[in-house]
Amino acid sequence: MEKSDQGRADWSQEEEIPESFQLMKSITNFALTNFLPIALLSGVALGLADPTLGCIAHKHSLTQFATSGIFFISGLKLQDREIGAATQAWPLGLYGLASILLISPFLSKLILPCQLAPQEFVTGLAIFTCMPTTLSSGVALTQLAGGNSTLALVLTVMSNLLGTAAVPFWVSKFFADGFGVSIPTEKLFWSLMYTLLAPLVLGKVARYSFRGLATYADQNKRVLTMISTVLLSLTPWMQVSKSRELLLMVKPLVFLKAIGLGIVVHLFFLGFNAVALKIFSAASGSRMASLVNKKNARALMIVCSQKALLIVVAVVEQLNGALGEPGLLVLPCVVAHITQIIIDSLVVNFWLQKDRAYKKIKTA
Repeated sequence: MEKSDQGRADWSQEEEIPESFQLMKSITNFALTNFLPIALLSGVALGLADPTLGCIAHKHSLTQFATSGIFFISGLKLQDREIGAATQAWPLGLYGLASILLISPFLSKLILPCQLAPQEFVTGLAIFTCMPTTLSSGVALTQLAGGNSTLALVLTVMSNLLGTAAVPFWVSKFFADGFGVSIPTEKLFWSLMYTLLAPLVLGKVARYSFRGLATYADQNKRVLTMISTVLLSLTPWMQVSKSRELLLMVKPLVFLKAIGLGIVVHLFFLGFNAVALKIFSAASGSRMASLVNKKNARALMIVCSQKALLIVVAVVEQLNGALGEPGLLVLPCVVAHITQIIIDSLVVNFWLQKDRAYKKIKTA
C-alpha cells in the first residue's frame, strides 16, 4: 500500500514538473517578446525607486557611452544594400527634414494657449516641439523595428546640424522675440561625430575587417538587438533619477495633465507622419510610391515624431530665465522625452508581433 502511495506521489511530481516548466517558458517568451517596453519601464521604475546610481551614471556621462554602443552595434549589423536603399530614398529624407524642422514647430502655437499651473510646463512643452529629432532613441528604435536605420541616421545627423539654425529662429519667433538664442554649434557637431558617426564607422570597419564577426552579427541579430535595448533603457533611467526630486515636488494632478499633454503631442506627430506618408505614397508615381515601403516608413514615423531633450536643455539655458524657471521649463520635456520612447517602444513591439504573425501564416 505504501509503495502504491509512493508511486502515485512520484507520478504527481512528474506531472507538476512539466506544468511549472511550461509556466516558466510562457513567462520567458512573454519577456522576450515584450523586452523593449519592459526594459524601458524598468529603467523608469528603478530611477523613481532609487536615483543614486542613475545620478552617478548621468554625472559620468554614461548616456554618451550608451549611445556610442548603440551606433557601434548598428555599424556591425549594417549591410551594403541598406546604404544603397537609404541613398535611393533621398526624397523621403527631404520630407523627413521638412517634417522635423519646418512643420512640427507650428504645433507650439496650439499648445501655448493651454492653461496649466505652473505655466512653464506649457511653455516648455511648446519649445520641445521646435527641436530636432533625438540623438539616439530614434535610430535605436528604428533598428529594433527592422526599419531603414541608415535613413534614420542621416535624418538624425542632418536635422540636428540644421537645427542649430532652425531652432533659434523658431524660439525667437514664437516665444522669445528679441532674445538672442544660440546653440553651441561646434560643440554639437563634434558630439555628433564622436558619439554617432565614429562608432557607426568603427562598427562597419570591424564588420569588413573580420568576416567571422560579420557572420556572428548576421546570425545573432536578436542578441545584438537586446543589447541595444538595454543601452537604450539607460536614458530614461538616468533622466528620471536626475529629475526625481523635482518630479516629486509637483502636484500629482498637474503632473498627470502634463504627461497627458505630452502624450497627445507625440500621438499627433505619429498620426500626422503616418497620414503624410500615405498621401505621399498615393499621390506619387509608381517609383516614388515604392520608396514608401515598410522599412522606410517605419524609420520616418519614428524619427520624425521624436524630439531631442539635449537641445531643449541648451536652449533653456540660453534664455536665462526669460520665459520662467529653467527647471520647470525642462521638466515636462524630460517627461515627454521618456513618454515618446515608451510609446514608440510599444508601437515597435506591435510591429514586431505583426511581423511574427505574418511569418507564421506564410510558413504554415
